[in-house]
Amino acid sequence: MAAIAIVLRKEIKQDGTSPLAIRITKDRKSSYIYLEYSIQEKDWDRQAQRVRKSHPNSSRLNSYLLKKKAEADERSLELETTKTVVSAKAVSQKLKPKAGDTVFVQADLYINRLKEDGKFNRWNSEKSNVKHLKGFLKTDIPFQDLTESVLKRFKAHLISKNKVTERTAINNWITVRSIFSQAIKEGACDPKYYPFGKGKLTIKFPDSKKIGLNAEDVTRIEAAEISRPEVNHARNLWLISFYFAGMRISDVLRLCWSDFQDGRMYYTMGKNNKGDSLKVPEKVVAILKQYEDIKQEDTDLIFAELRRIKPNDRFEMERAISSRINSIDRFLRDDVRKAANITKPLTMHIARHTFGNISGDRIPVQMLQKLYRHTDIKTTIGYQANFIHGDVDEALDAVISPKL
Repeated sequence: MAAIAIVLRKEIKQDGTSPLAIRITKDRKSSYIYLEYSIQEKDWDRQAQRVRKSHPNSSRLNSYLLKKKAEADERSLELETTKTVVSAKAVSQKLKPKAGDTVFVQADLYINRLKEDGKFNRWNSEKSNVKHLKGFLKTDIPFQDLTESVLKRFKAHLISKNKVTERTAINNWITVRSIFSQAIKEGACDPKYYPFGKGKLTIKFPDSKKIGLNAEDVTRIEAAEISRPEVNHARNLWLISFYFAGMRISDVLRLCWSDFQDGRMYYTMGKNNKGDSLKVPEKVVAILKQYEDIKQEDTDLIFAELRRIKPNDRFEMERAISSRINSIDRFLRDDVRKAANITKPLTMHIARHTFGNISGDRIPVQMLQKLYRHTDIKTTIGYQANFIHGDVDEALDAVISPKL
């Protein structure tokens, strides 16, 4: 069996320290794996393979060295139980991380691939999560060191130091989970180090409040007197989204004149590629007439936001949509909301919540699934539960205000 030892190498750096290393010896041949710390020779106990107490960080360094030696012993044993002939170099290669086997390298690769795949929204949000992870860890580490306990501390750090919400902290975990999955798929990480799943870390989002407008609020938005064209345009987009069962703004902005045929609107949802058609309400027809005078021969798009973006450039398309959503939401929040005298929040996403709130339990859940384009009916049931209050209210009234 290979002999594993922690040693202080003889070479001396400019600051007078020498590097610590793991020495693997087999058949009188040695191979070395350099560790990330260097100390002065006077602080090293060669016989005990320990840092002397004269070093200010002796306790922490000795714990680190014990851990590294234990890992080396374990991996060496794994290798020798599976192969009959093992050299010191082979053991060294087993212990030493290869290119791409560390967290930071795989994290950068993951983010770059999101960009290459044109996934602007995920790239834009998850690059911040990677930045948080790097800031917390400070130095690159192998995946086996990114343990459950480290990730729990990472989450606590995000909430206490970065002042993020529980949901945002969980989103950071999801990014880490994706990086682990990529590393395992590419053979850069052993699956046994995966810290998520049954009996380990579990991803569970906290319940969030979904508040929609009521029918009276929608009427006020429709009737509000708005003179500025850009604000009226924001209102039109919101109403179209609502009239089409909370159609996502990314799909609204992609609408083409050719999507409207024989009184129906045909489109494929960008999020899950589910296609269908809906009846076109007269209120939508009236809105679309406002845009007939600005049709362009070189494009079929109804709205101007995406006309300059190449249809096959997914990254720039998502970037443009994200930018426009911010502007549209600002007009809704600051101008339309005031003109309509609405006190509740007003954004494009609220259009979807508003349809859910007004529909309540009046529409069968199977039909709502079709309208929302949900792949799984459980998603529809969970979503609509935010807006069905009748039974709960009646139960409360039965106790607070019983009918005698």
